[in-house]
Amino acid sequence: MVKPIGASLYVPATHKHLMEVASGTRLAHVRSLIMCTEDAVAERELSYAMFNLSLVLAHMPAASTAERFVRVRNQEVMARVLAMPGADKLTGFVIPKATQYNLAAYCKLVRDTRHVLMPTLETAEVFDDDEMRALRRLIEAPGIRERVLALRIGGNDLLSLLGLRRPRNMTLYRTPLGPVIARLVTTFRPHGFALTAPVFEHLDLPELLSEEVAEDLAYGMVGKTAIHPSQIAAIESHYRVSAGDLRAAAAILHPDSPAVFAMDQSMCEVATHRAWAESTLARSRLFGSHPEQNQLPPTVLNSPH
Repeated sequence: MVKPIGASLYVPATHKHLMEVASGTRLAHVRSLIMCTEDAVAERELSYAMFNLSLVLAHMPAASTAERFVRVRNQEVMARVLAMPGADKLTGFVIPKATQYNLAAYCKLVRDTRHVLMPTLETAEVFDDDEMRALRRLIEAPGIRERVLALRIGGNDLLSLLGLRRPRNMTLYRTPLGPVIARLVTTFRPHGFALTAPVFEHLDLPELLSEEVAEDLAYGMVGKTAIHPSQIAAIESHYRVSAGDLRAAAAILHPDSPAVFAMDQSMCEVATHRAWAESTLARSRLFGSHPEQNQLPPTVLNSPH
C-alpha cells in the first residue's frame, strides 16, 4: 500500500526562517518539509544556501513531527549534504531530473544510510513511455525499491519543455500534461510506486487549487507540492476522508462483509475495492475525516448490477 504524504512545503535553503521551520517552532503544522538547493536557489546563492543548510542540520532537533528532506541540486551537492553534521536527522532527499541514467548513482550515495529518496520526473524522458518503463524496472531492483518513497512529478519543468506555462483558468489536467500524468499513473502505480502532484503556482486562485487537488486524488496522487504555507490547509483539507468513504472502506475490509454489497447507492466489491479501502483508511488516520452525514445502511447484492 502506498503511503499518503499530503502537502510538502518547499522552502529555499537560503530562507531566513529555515531553522525555525525545520525545528518545528515555526509552521508546526507542516507534515513534509523540503529544503531546496535547486530551482529555488540561484547559482550565485548556492554557497550561502549550503552554509545555511549546514547550520540548520547541525542545530535542528533530531526528533520532529515533520518528514524533512533536502532537494539537492546534483550528485555533488548531495554528497556535500551527506557529509554535513546532522544529515542523519533528515528523512531523505528529493532527486532532481531523475532518469534511468542517473538515479543509480544517487542511490549509491545513500547505500550506507537510512535515507529514502523521492526522484522527480521532470525531463524530456517523461514523454517517452519506453524511458519511463526502463526507469520503473530500475527502481524495482533490490536495494533501490525500498529507497523510493514516492515519485514526484515536476509540472513546471515539463511544461517548460513544451514552451508552456500553467494557465490561470484551468487545472493542470486540462493541459497537455493531463495525458502524461495519466500514463505515469498507469506505468508506476500498478507496480506499487506512489506519485505526488505538481506545484500549483498561483497563490490567488484558491478555488482552482481546490479543483486541482480533487483531480490529483482522482488520479491517485498521494501528495502535492506547496509553495506557500497558505496552501497547506487548502491541499490537506481534500485529503480528509468523507464520512461516506470512511464508512464504505471499513465495510469493505470487514471480515464478515459479503463479496458484493450496496452502500449509499454505490456497489462495493471486496475483491476490487480492497486497495482503495486500505488507502482510504490510511488517509483518515493521517488527515482525519469529515463529519458523519445521513447515510443508508448497506444492502447485500446478489449481482453487481
